[in-house]
Amino acid sequence: MTEMDDRWFFHWTDWLVFGLMLSFSAIVGIWHYQKAKKSTTIDYALGKSGLSVFPVSASLISSFISGITLLGTPTEIYNFGTQYWVTIISILFAGIIVGNVYLPVFMKLKLNSCYEYLELRFNRSVRVLISLIFVIDVVLYQSIVVYVPSLALNQVTGINIHLIGVIVCSVCVFYTVMGGIRAVVWADAFQVCVMTAAFITVTILGTYEVGGPSEVWKKALNSNRIEFLNFDLSLYTRHTVWSVLFGSCMYSTAYIAVNQTVVQRYSSLPRIKDSKIALTIFTIGVMFFISLTCWCGLVVLAWWSSPKCDPRASGLVKADDQMLPAYVMQIAGKFYGIPGLFVAGIFSAALSTLSVGLNSTSVVLLEDFVKGTFRLKPNDRSATIFVKFVVILLGLVALGLMFVVEQLGGVLALTNSLAAIAAGTSFGVFSLGMLNPSANSKGAFIGAITGFIVAGWSSLGSNAMVATGDIIPKKLPVDLTSIGCPSNISQSFLNQFPVDHDESNIFPLYRLSYHWISPMGTIVVIIVGSLVSWITRSSTSGNIDRDLLSPVIHRWVPKTTNSFDQTGQHYPLKEAPRSSRKPYVPSAT
Repeated sequence: MTEMDDRWFFHWTDWLVFGLMLSFSAIVGIWHYQKAKKSTTIDYALGKSGLSVFPVSASLISSFISGITLLGTPTEIYNFGTQYWVTIISILFAGIIVGNVYLPVFMKLKLNSCYEYLELRFNRSVRVLISLIFVIDVVLYQSIVVYVPSLALNQVTGINIHLIGVIVCSVCVFYTVMGGIRAVVWADAFQVCVMTAAFITVTILGTYEVGGPSEVWKKALNSNRIEFLNFDLSLYTRHTVWSVLFGSCMYSTAYIAVNQTVVQRYSSLPRIKDSKIALTIFTIGVMFFISLTCWCGLVVLAWWSSPKCDPRASGLVKADDQMLPAYVMQIAGKFYGIPGLFVAGIFSAALSTLSVGLNSTSVVLLEDFVKGTFRLKPNDRSATIFVKFVVILLGLVALGLMFVVEQLGGVLALTNSLAAIAAGTSFGVFSLGMLNPSANSKGAFIGAITGFIVAGWSSLGSNAMVATGDIIPKKLPVDLTSIGCPSNISQSFLNQFPVDHDESNIFPLYRLSYHWISPMGTIVVIIVGSLVSWITRSSTSGNIDRDLLSPVIHRWVPKTTNSFDQTGQHYPLKEAPRSSRKPYVPSAT
């Protein structure tokens, strides 16, 4: 059987299901257009009124679960076993930490951009630095959030990658511009439902086709994929209890706690109680999605087990992220509509991630650069036009970069690296500000630069070593002796499973498990930032408005602090008019 014979192409029913998902997403933008047209910029972009817990919770889930996650997690389980599944515990811990340590600060301050906190706590330079890192990270990430699913599906189903990219980006920009934050949030809620339906359907169908849950588990055991208690202390091992629990927990906390895409959404709710409920639903939802995709990985493994052959060995697919689409087309190709539902689910995740990024980045550019850096004061109409223009521009940039990524494979590794680097650096600076009353602006700035360099050194160096073949991810072996496997398996595939590959001469930072990259950046920021703050301390060090500090350390913080009104007039806190108080701390000198 040839590779082309094993492919299924979309039936018109599949196109209909996919088209309905895109159409409904666009209709959401039209539905909210009239209200958005009458809204202020703040209400249009941030939704400070009228949003409820359910759509915000769904939007939070969609901001965390991308199409890359849905395609990549089953493959991670297929290649490296179930130790990664323990990450659901780290998500639980992350939700608890954010709800008690970081969320109360942002809900108290009610800032339009979470990075405004850094100017209130430190100075404008720190704010601009972290905002810039966020913008660059999001812009690059948007370039792959549509490209990676498009490529995977193109090479299995024959869907034209450029056509799908243009359509998806256009629909996303359309409803984001038309309806603002309300359209984004409600479209996210719909798209999460599509994602859930798609993955439950293909997972249940696959489980049934394989022979039931017991058969899936049995084949996973026979393939040595079941592992939950790897207590290896090596920082170089890809997945251990320690790396997945602590490393992944810090990365997840970093993303949930201090990323504009998340903070902007739970801050849009009126009460801290509502925000905590939304965060709880988000945490449970993400744990469910990760568990579902992990089980799906075991189902894919069982499907390709003997007498079938690994699809990469047989030549059916060329890359790991094509394995799940190939599995879906084989088990569901005969059921018209289900492949379309699966593709709709993957692109629902891509759409939601893209729209959240476009909306949040436009707010950051307005608040942190136009207003914060350049000190411009656009009127409400001008600000709204600016936000819409930025969304359109970023959509075009994402589409343009998609073509660049297609030609330059290294961009994908660069983007993934930058996500971990940016998360660790930002989390370190915010943690320094909220948990260390003695930290000052010099410590925060130097700590951020140092953490960024160290994390970047490790992450980019690791990717470079993987690209040159000096580091080879230790994938678990697959059975190549079954009757379904060809006799002429490509050497490039066999090279993925080296018997003896010595990496002891590789620089240690390059060999770290990817789970430790973000935590390393955070720890470096906090240590260097605290040390520099101590060296450059002044007589006003530690004189911080309590609203800028996490409530978990309030018991150790003196109640006498400074504040200033929104016109810039400085008062001792006890003398400041209650209606004009605004958190402030002078930067260290």
